Amino acid sequence: MAAQNSTPWDGYNLDTNYYETIPDTGVVREYFFDVVNTTAALDGVERQVLLVNGQFPGPTIEANWGDTVKVHVTNRMQNNGTAIHFHGVRQHYTNQMDGVAAVTQCPVPPGSSYTYIWRAEEYGSSWYHSHFSIQAWEGVFGGIVIHGPATAEYDHDLGSLFLNDWSHVTVDQMYMGVLETNGPPTFQTGVINGTNIWVNPDGSIVGKRFRTEFVPGQRYRIRLVNAAMHTHFRFSIDNHNLTVIANDFVPIVPFTTNNVPIGMGERYDIIVTANQVPDNYWIRAVPQSFCSNNENPDNIKGILSYQGVNDTSDPTSTKQDYPDDVQCVDFELSQLVPWLALDANVTDSQARTSNVSFTPFGEIPIYLWTLGGNALNISWVDPTLRQTFEDPTKMNWQPSQGVIEAPIPDEWTVIIVQTDLPVPHPIHLHGHDFYVLAQGFGPYNPDTVTLQTMNPVRRDTAMMIASEDAGGGHVVLAFPADNPGVWIIHCHIGFHATQGFAQQVVEIQSEISTFFNQSLLEDTCSAWDEYGRVNPYGDQYRGLYGPYESGV
Repeated sequence: MAAQNSTPWDGYNLDTNYYETIPDTGVVREYFFDVVNTTAALDGVERQVLLVNGQFPGPTIEANWGDTVKVHVTNRMQNNGTAIHFHGVRQHYTNQMDGVAAVTQCPVPPGSSYTYIWRAEEYGSSWYHSHFSIQAWEGVFGGIVIHGPATAEYDHDLGSLFLNDWSHVTVDQMYMGVLETNGPPTFQTGVINGTNIWVNPDGSIVGKRFRTEFVPGQRYRIRLVNAAMHTHFRFSIDNHNLTVIANDFVPIVPFTTNNVPIGMGERYDIIVTANQVPDNYWIRAVPQSFCSNNENPDNIKGILSYQGVNDTSDPTSTKQDYPDDVQCVDFELSQLVPWLALDANVTDSQARTSNVSFTPFGEIPIYLWTLGGNALNISWVDPTLRQTFEDPTKMNWQPSQGVIEAPIPDEWTVIIVQTDLPVPHPIHLHGHDFYVLAQGFGPYNPDTVTLQTMNPVRRDTAMMIASEDAGGGHVVLAFPADNPGVWIIHCHIGFHATQGFAQQVVEIQSEISTFFNQSLLEDTCSAWDEYGRVNPYGDQYRGLYGPYESGV
């Protein structure tokens, strides 16, 4: 970051292994979040939303590397439970703070609260969001900024920049149609940091563009977050290069590009230098057509305006030259080189293959996603973490629970996620930065794919790329068992996770009792039980042949 005489992380730097050593600042950052029902007109068209403190995006959690973060969440909605997940936060020995309904806690019912406490063990950019059904994409989310060292200098930190797809009906209204068809949904538009314009049928324009101002010659850090439900974007700023300095929470060796492909749940920190002729320039978030249906793909734009330019008219700049706006891919793995070099010691690892399928159930079918042979089907009223505490030796997991066991401390697990379908998916693992050993088109073939184990890409969300010509695709992930708890691995397309595309990782089950707070779990579950007894919105639709909710 910009040069400073001292920082809260003095004595710690980019070469510090943050998986083992973190600063002890002694500072507690405290936040109070109310999740509410309201309406908003992000693009000038009003609709129902669910928001944190009435904001879209919600308030930013901001801390320094090594701080403790305490977030008090109160559910002030009418007919929704909630649970808040802090995306990418490692939650080392704080599994109950991961905020996943049916996994680490029962949902928080209306009128109740839950306090999440965790350490900022890594630094960089992320976001928090609801992990209760598809609530996140009604607006229950916001930014996380953890200040720490950076791999390139900059003058100003602009904070989080969110990219979202958007429609004038709620995602809950869209969901039944998604269940009953075998094709992806179509969104009407998108927003950048919660705003955009909309052109009405009569040609009138409502809403407003996102706008930011640069001082000529200055360098700006932007923390890109793809918080979309079902849209893979390419981000660019006309006439400007982008220097990428981090993926997810992992600092990388900087490189320069003119566009950033970013999948759902992924983050990239970029630095932009104001070195062009002072003018107005388009900021573009373009949906990639192979996996993202949108009615207005060329109109999800904001404006970069140089200080001193008084012209408020739309920019006349043209889009950067890059190959296409079709493929839903990550950067090449060779481009994302972690600054802190760590190897994946997978010689004596356990391997699991998780095949991805899309399956109709019933005579008038609903369509569910399966991972590892089953659609996840777990219960809001009986979280998996409770089950592991009550029976520390439990092994009789049901197939619908989708459990991958990682029982041996420090043993590596390799998960091969693959499909023969031409559908890409962003894969997210809780509780870890995973090591991306391979990523490619077509099913995984150990005879032809070489695993990258020397300083491979590390991140918490990565695309399983896929194509029709190659007959699908694969991504190979690895992580050491060093974080006891119950975690999930899932597609970060919100509809897909709710349609069953998830598995659970039960990690070092023998040590869960060392952190488990039984009263915290049971108090919330008792409150949820009481709510559910008298309110139909407490019911979870778990049937494979009717309305369906995977639990997460």
